[in-house]
Amino acid sequence: MAIYQLGDLIPTIDPDAYVHPDAVIIGDVTLGPETTVWPCAVLRGDFGTITVGARTSIQDGTVIHAGPEFPTTVGNGCVIGHLAHLEGCTLEDDCLVGSGSVVLHYAVIGSGATVGANAVVTNRTVVPPGSLAIGVPAVIKPGKSSLRLIQLSSAEYVKNGQHYRRQLTRID
Repeated sequence: MAIYQLGDLIPTIDPDAYVHPDAVIIGDVTLGPETTVWPCAVLRGDFGTITVGARTSIQDGTVIHAGPEFPTTVGNGCVIGHLAHLEGCTLEDDCLVGSGSVVLHYAVIGSGATVGANAVVTNRTVVPPGSLAIGVPAVIKPGKSSLRLIQLSSAEYVKNGQHYRRQLTRID
């Protein structure tokens, strides 16, 4: 895996986290236990802090970045879909951010909320707990998220990370 120190900024990765060999972690990044980071994901903590809690899945091709005035914080039990982009935002626990979606500066995604695939959550938008945010720019639909689905997905990625840790073998 490509894990880089940048000057004095050193990633902190819990020993129970799984980072795929083709993922990139740079600088001021913290990953909690049982978190998984999948191929081609990039977490670049060069200008700001990135903190990811426990049991969170950061899927293939996701980009997470932060700035000096806007850290990126992802809670416990979150699922970040393929090709998502998180920048200077806060995701509370048990959120799902759909594939291809973008969550921008100072946005807050409440506990148990879902950002639908390809949605754009613009600067300073608050998605209340349990809500669904869909569209460009995102429109909020209160009470339309499924906490059960998010928790099931998070648990499956924890198991998949354990499977990959035991079974992944490069053959070229």
